[in-house]
Amino acid sequence: MAAHDGSRPILTTESGAPVADNQNLETAGVGGPALLQDQHLFEKLARFNRERIPERVVHARGAGAYGTFTVTADVTPYTRAAFLSEVGKETEVFVRFSTVAGNLGAADAVRDPRGFAVKFYTEDGNYDLVGNNTPVFFIKDALKFPDFIHTQKRDPYTGSQEPDSVWDFWGLSPEATHQVTWLFGDRGIPASYRHMNGYGSHTFQWVNEDGEQFWVKYHFKTDQGIRNLTAEEAAELAGKDPDSHQRDLRQAIEAGRPPSWTVQVQLMPAADAAAYRFNPFDLTKVWPHADYPPIEIGRMTLNRNPDNVFAEVEQSAFSPAHFVPGIGPSPDKMLQGRLFAYADAHRYRVGINADQLPVNRPHAAEARTYGRDGALYDGRHGRDRNYEPNSFGGPAETGRPLSAPVAVSGTTGTHAAAVHAEDDDFVQAGSLYRLMDEGERARLVANLAGAISAVSRDDIAERAVANFRAADAEFGARLEKAVADRRAI
Repeated sequence: MAAHDGSRPILTTESGAPVADNQNLETAGVGGPALLQDQHLFEKLARFNRERIPERVVHARGAGAYGTFTVTADVTPYTRAAFLSEVGKETEVFVRFSTVAGNLGAADAVRDPRGFAVKFYTEDGNYDLVGNNTPVFFIKDALKFPDFIHTQKRDPYTGSQEPDSVWDFWGLSPEATHQVTWLFGDRGIPASYRHMNGYGSHTFQWVNEDGEQFWVKYHFKTDQGIRNLTAEEAAELAGKDPDSHQRDLRQAIEAGRPPSWTVQVQLMPAADAAAYRFNPFDLTKVWPHADYPPIEIGRMTLNRNPDNVFAEVEQSAFSPAHFVPGIGPSPDKMLQGRLFAYADAHRYRVGINADQLPVNRPHAAEARTYGRDGALYDGRHGRDRNYEPNSFGGPAETGRPLSAPVAVSGTTGTHAAAVHAEDDDFVQAGSLYRLMDEGERARLVANLAGAISAVSRDDIAERAVANFRAADAEFGARLEKAVADRRAI
């Protein structure tokens, strides 16, 4: 065993004791059994057994980077959010990209929505904007979310994702037709995280200094240009390099080519919502740009890679409930469920103090709470009292809500959303199809037919096709023929 020569730091145990030998465990004589007293051995093995935390149920496979958001337009007429208060103002961000359905060991180049989560480290605390690379989603009510995700994950009997489950649920949930049309179109498999747009997807509330309310949707438009993979290109890439998207992001930043996105918003005066032609809080629908044109508000650039993927990407915790003054929630029923579910997922996965890990804690502000103890608690409160109100100078409330109140009426109950003039599950899917050129339509139909033809029951396939026929007659007829041709083989 070589003696330490002083040129390197001394290896220690978790408690700081020097390690004499990191190559051989202690034994009862040469070749004998291990000794229980070998604290270094058991500490290493125990830590190794606990190195992983439970992976996310959704968005398990991800990559992330740090950067800066810079304000490029005056939005003070619409929001009092401090980080948006003046042109040129910069805020540090951390962004996590991800696939949705795959597990931690899955490939990046697959047909799946991409998570697009942004953490703004503002002077008023962290603001988390949790979205996707599509402006819509499969369902509109959080009560259906566990059922939907169960269809996308491994079947409890077969241990594989089952086409029967996927298409049975989508066929019985016509509201999914719009998002499925997005997913199986040309943008269903982004070429990289750098070459896709991001969307807040949900509707959020902005409120200005005068208390005026606006509903808002966020758009992050890639400055690198949209690039996508065909199904054949993706299958080849996934086999050759499962880490393709993570590697691309990291290497672009290392090479001094920081990716950026132009940030836009659509703004709807709060009074417009009640009479708008469809429910503006329905996550399965977009607001047409002709009604509410996107306006540029800023630019986001990612220029620094995490030093440790586990600490900064796996343990990163985003919650759409993390608002700052001037920004708040809407009655979007999917958002309402996520306000609880995201934060609770991280309390389960990482622990009750997850928000105080370096990647998650406020960087431009200080968290001052009366929460104490729990796993990973660092004693940061010292001797401070752990109750409120108190007369010992502890932190106190401001008396000013972060966002504006939303009027409610009626009785409690499990209500369906109010019906607007054009609330329909198929109109926007049909409009999206008709926006496509002939090549895009042909690829969309081929992609859908390949997936639907894999189901084992005719009624499931027929119901799935019927939803697309309701969106557009030609769409449905072409798809019906393509599915029939494939199932006849």
